[in-house]
Amino acid sequence: IGKEKFHKSQHWGYCNNVAMLVGEDKPGIGGEPLPGQKLKPKYSVFPEGMGSDAPAWVAFDKQVLSFDAYFEEEVPDKNQELYRIRHCKIYFYLEDDTIQVIEPQVKNSGITQGTIVRRHRIPLPPPHEDQFYTIDHFNINIEVILYARKYKIIDCDQFTKNFLRKMGIRLNPPAGRPDDPYTKERQKILDSMKPLRPYERLDTLKQFLEHDGHVLRFFCVWDDPESTFHDPRELVLHYYLSDDTIDIKEIIPVNSGRDAVPLFLRRDKLPKYAPTGLYQPGTITSRTVLNVFGKLVGNRGHYILDNRKTGAVHQEFYRDSDLKIGAVINVWGRKIILCDCDEFTKKYYRTKYGIEDFTPVPYKALPPPKPEKKFPPYTGFGSEEDSLCSCMGLLPKPPQRDFKKFMEKDRSGMESNILRFLAKFVTDSPIDKDRKFIISYFLSDDTISVFEHIQRNTGILGGKFLERGRIKKPGQELFKSEPSEYFKAQNLFVGAKVCFHGHNFLLVDADEYTFNYMEKHANEFSMADIGVILKKLKDITESRSREIRQVFAATDPEHTKVIQYDPFRNLIVRITDGAFSEHEIMTLGRYYSVRDEYEMDLHSLLSAAQEQLKKNSFENFEQLSAVLIYNDREKCGVLPHEMCRTICKSFKLPLADDNLQALLTMFENDHKQVEYKKFVDGLNWRENQIPACQTIKIPFKNEDDWSGQLPSIPVKGIKYLPLLDDLFGKEE
Repeated sequence: IGKEKFHKSQHWGYCNNVAMLVGEDKPGIGGEPLPGQKLKPKYSVFPEGMGSDAPAWVAFDKQVLSFDAYFEEEVPDKNQELYRIRHCKIYFYLEDDTIQVIEPQVKNSGITQGTIVRRHRIPLPPPHEDQFYTIDHFNINIEVILYARKYKIIDCDQFTKNFLRKMGIRLNPPAGRPDDPYTKERQKILDSMKPLRPYERLDTLKQFLEHDGHVLRFFCVWDDPESTFHDPRELVLHYYLSDDTIDIKEIIPVNSGRDAVPLFLRRDKLPKYAPTGLYQPGTITSRTVLNVFGKLVGNRGHYILDNRKTGAVHQEFYRDSDLKIGAVINVWGRKIILCDCDEFTKKYYRTKYGIEDFTPVPYKALPPPKPEKKFPPYTGFGSEEDSLCSCMGLLPKPPQRDFKKFMEKDRSGMESNILRFLAKFVTDSPIDKDRKFIISYFLSDDTISVFEHIQRNTGILGGKFLERGRIKKPGQELFKSEPSEYFKAQNLFVGAKVCFHGHNFLLVDADEYTFNYMEKHANEFSMADIGVILKKLKDITESRSREIRQVFAATDPEHTKVIQYDPFRNLIVRITDGAFSEHEIMTLGRYYSVRDEYEMDLHSLLSAAQEQLKKNSFENFEQLSAVLIYNDREKCGVLPHEMCRTICKSFKLPLADDNLQALLTMFENDHKQVEYKKFVDGLNWRENQIPACQTIKIPFKNEDDWSGQLPSIPVKGIKYLPLLDDLFGKEE
């Protein structure tokens, strides 16, 4: 029979001109099967093409089938056991059909346990040792032979069951798990044994794991009777929930004369005070020993442990249930009152015991009010801030400037953060009456500088009139303890009268940046807040709505719904009886102004821009286009409005900021993004020259070169109907 099986599985063949035995599955010439040869199928029960085309090491990565099994091992050298049942785990790795057998370790088994068969492909038992175990060889309640050792598979995990069902394998019912007879007998012996010295086990691990790091904190007071002045001593009590221990720390005031000890009471369980006093040493023990015979037998005693603990003394310790606000505890003869606790302690007692009243017990007098610190008056040497710093400490320090405000309000890019006003003297002198000044307020450090506009043939040398610095408000005492008040940005507006070192100025105008900045920060400047102005005007004119409508209608006899700025200003002054400042009237006019009269179309604006660029010999259009393309990371042909404005300013484009923003707005798409290629092509006067427009001429100027002249195109037309509607509602 052995020879027949050998001839069926092996036959002679040639490999590299060497005759050798080869397997029966080797095909013949041309890959055709030999006569009588049966080739094994290459695929599973599923037809080719089903499932994933990924290789097995990818499709079944980290997927393992787990089977519960056992095997019997003979024990020939012991009378107590003839065989041994050893339980193990069989792991089948789907990615490469490898098998691993592991035996879980059992404490005090005396057997080398762990990996029984390392992971590798295991061949089938003879006579099919030329083949390996596959998934088809595994099922529940069957036996597999791995290297002559028979393993009984009794069960598997849920993932293995689901996978085998998907593979079309019908699962057998799980088998029973037999017990090892010797292990079972040993367990019976251990359960029947009783220790000669019974002990009491106290398991505190659960309490430690649940409450480790949880500490209750109480603020206490102890009225020391032996103290000279009977002053209360403040203590802090910590109760550790992990092991029910207590420690107490004393809060020692400054300059109290007491020694700074680390702890008032070291951490330990705090016993409750016994009625008869403290227990003597040795009274409380963990075990009780009984003398059975005394000294009757040979003057020698025989001792055993008292299982009943008849003479034991039980001592009570303070627990968390004994601690509450207002309670008095005895700390080794010292009466300590619990007066207050922290938030964690309140939450703990509220959750566990349902306590809601945590009213603290007053235990110390209120601290005396701190005496008001008085500073000596200003001496006149140096600045007030520098003199005040010498009174703050023994080592004088220079005054600290507001660095955060300086970083926020310092010049950044196109934002100068400088408010400029046009001013003139308030005087009756015919010489000084026509002098013009530019007052600049620097928002970064609240300093002010004044320059006088140079006028020819006046006999007055213009230029710097007042050095940059902070200016005190007039009418203040010089030598005083309180700090002086300085001019702020809110004190400067069109129509305001200010006094700088004895010179009275009237602010008559401001540049466009100042108006825009004050309107943008209307919450800081009430004179530029259109909401406040409308409310103020409504309160004054609400009772005369019909009369005011008639006055505005009489000013517009042609019914154009637009009136000029000068009549509008005169109407507001007459209606409010001079209650409005010039700045408020100008803000109102700017809000309801008609800009269509001087706004140009794209053709006119480009023509004027090209004329200005041509006069300044600006030809860097290729570099400007390259920078815009570089900043367009997504290459979509559009950029944000502010980014294009910043790039144009970096090239020092000789265009006023208002005109530049108007041009950028005209080249925006529906998503408020600027089409920069069309924008650059429109400005390129070399390649796309536009004929000059003669109808409207707007002089281009730089914002920083404002000379204090009135704007070339002021607010001329005012739409008064929207103003009346906002004040009195729409007229029916």
